[in-house]
Amino acid sequence: MPRALPIAGFVLAMLATLLYAYTTERTENRQRRQQARAAASVVGASLGRRVNAHTAYLRATALLLEKRNDMTQAAFIALSQELSGDDEYRGSEGISWAEAITPGQIPAFEAARRAEGMTNFTVHPAPAPGARVLMPVTYLGDPTPRRRLSYGYDMYSEIQRRTAIDRAEHEKRPIATGPIRLEMDRGRPAWPGFLIYMPLFDKGTGRIRGVLGAPFNAQVFLQSVIELEPVNDFAVSLYDGAVRPDRLLAQVGPARGGDGAKDGQVQMPVMVAHRPMVLVVSPPAAPGLSKVAIITLALGSVVAGLLAGMAWLVARQASEDRASLAWLREQASIRGVLSRELNHRVKNTLANVLSIIALTRRRNRDPSSPALNEFADALEGRIRALSATHDLLIASNWGTTPLRGVIEAELAPYARGDTVMLEGPDVELAPNDALSLGLAMHELATNASKYGALSVEGACVCIRWALYGADRVRVNWEECGGPPVPQQRQRGFGTELIERILAHELGERFELVFAREGVRCEMLLPLRSPAMFKMRAKRGEGADQL
Repeated sequence: MPRALPIAGFVLAMLATLLYAYTTERTENRQRRQQARAAASVVGASLGRRVNAHTAYLRATALLLEKRNDMTQAAFIALSQELSGDDEYRGSEGISWAEAITPGQIPAFEAARRAEGMTNFTVHPAPAPGARVLMPVTYLGDPTPRRRLSYGYDMYSEIQRRTAIDRAEHEKRPIATGPIRLEMDRGRPAWPGFLIYMPLFDKGTGRIRGVLGAPFNAQVFLQSVIELEPVNDFAVSLYDGAVRPDRLLAQVGPARGGDGAKDGQVQMPVMVAHRPMVLVVSPPAAPGLSKVAIITLALGSVVAGLLAGMAWLVARQASEDRASLAWLREQASIRGVLSRELNHRVKNTLANVLSIIALTRRRNRDPSSPALNEFADALEGRIRALSATHDLLIASNWGTTPLRGVIEAELAPYARGDTVMLEGPDVELAPNDALSLGLAMHELATNASKYGALSVEGACVCIRWALYGADRVRVNWEECGGPPVPQQRQRGFGTELIERILAHELGERFELVFAREGVRCEMLLPLRSPAMFKMRAKRGEGADQL
C-alpha cells in the first residue's frame, strides 16, 4: 500500500490533468464554432443584402425599359449610371442588355449596332442548325475595353446561361446561373463567374423581348461582401449547390485542411437570385500543443494532484466568463445585423417609391396640365399607403403583421358605418408581403372611393379571407350597391401596379374583374415561416436562467 499510494496519486493527478486538458480543448472548439457561426450569419446577411440590391436594380431597370422600344447605347449607359450609385451595388461587372432575335435578323441587327458606333460588332458564335432564338449582348452599362469583349456574344448558345434564361422567362423574376466562365474573362486565368438574368416582355404579345444581365466574377463579388463585413482570420468560401471542390465559386482567406466539422467549420445555405448556394466559414487553424504543455503533462504529477481541485474551479469560472463574453459579443453582432437589415428594408421601400414615381410621371407627361393635381394626389396616397403599413411593421419590430390590421389601416379613411365589412381568421404576414397587400388595398380603395361602392351612400365593400392550403391565404374584395361599372374602360395605372405587386413580386395568382354590379378581386398571399425572414432565431428558453 505505501508503494501504491505515490503511483495512485500520480495516476490520479495525470488523469485529472488529462481531463482538464480535454475539457479545455472542447471549450475552445465550442467557442471557435460559435465564432464561426456568428461570422457566417454576418457574412450571409451581407451577401443577401448585396444580391437583393442587384436584383432590385435589375427590376427597376426592367420597369423603366418596359415601354421603351428606342433604346440606344448612350441612353442605356446613362440609365445604368443613374441606378448604380448605391454603395450596395458593388461586386458586379456592370449591367447588360441582350435583345432576343432570330437567325434571319442577324445581318440587320449587326448593321444597326455598327451604325451606333460599335465597330466590328459581330454576333458570335454562329447559330447552331435549327436555332430559333439568339440573345446577343447588345448594350453594356459601362463598356470598358475588357467588357467590350462581350459585345455580340449569344448568351442563349451556352447551356448554363440558356437554362437560367428559360427559367427566368418561365418564373418572370431574376434568376442566377450556375458557375460559368465570363465571356470578358476568356483567355485569362480567373475564378468562375455567374450571371443574374431579368427577363423583359412585350406588353402586346407577351413574348420575351430580351434579358437584362448582371455578370459577376465570383471571387470579386465575395471579396466585396467581406470588405463591408470583415471577419478577421476566418476563411470564407462560396459553393454552388453542394460543398465539393468542383463546385467552388470563390474563396477568401487561407484554405483549411483537415476535418471541417472537427475544426469548427460552419456551412450556411444561401439563395442567390433564387439559386441555392452554400456559404462555408472556417475559423483560424488551432495551434498545436506547446512545449510547456508537454512538460506539464509529463511532469505535473504532484503539482497537478495538489492543484487539481483549484484548477478545475478556476477553469470552470474561466469557461463561464468566456461563454458570457461570447454571448455579449453575439448580442452586439445581432443588434448590428438587425440595424443593417432595417436600413436595407427601407432602401427597398424607397426603390418601390421611385418606381411608383417614375410610372406615375410617365402617365402625366405635361407637368403644366390640369392632371398635375391628380398626379400629386395619387402619388401622395400611394406613399401614405406605404407609410401606414410601415407603421404596423415597426410596431411589430419587423416581425409578422396581422392581415386584418393591414386592411383596417388602409381602409380607415373610408370606413363609415357598414360601408366596409371584414371577415376572416387571424393570419400573420411577413413584412414584405404586408407591404404588398397594403399597396394593393390602397389601390382598390382609391378606385372604389372615386368610381365604386365607396363613392355613394348605401353601398358597401366586403373583404373576406380564408386559408388556401397550408402556406397561402386567399383574399376576396367585392363591391356591392355601387354605381354600374362601365364595360368599356381604359386600363389604369392602379391595375398595373396591383398586378406587378401581386403577380410579379409575390409570384401568386391574382384576378381582377370589373363586373357591372361591382368590382371583384381575388388574390393569393404566401404565409411564410418566421425563420424565412428573421435574421436569427431567439436564444433558448434556458438562456434567461444563466
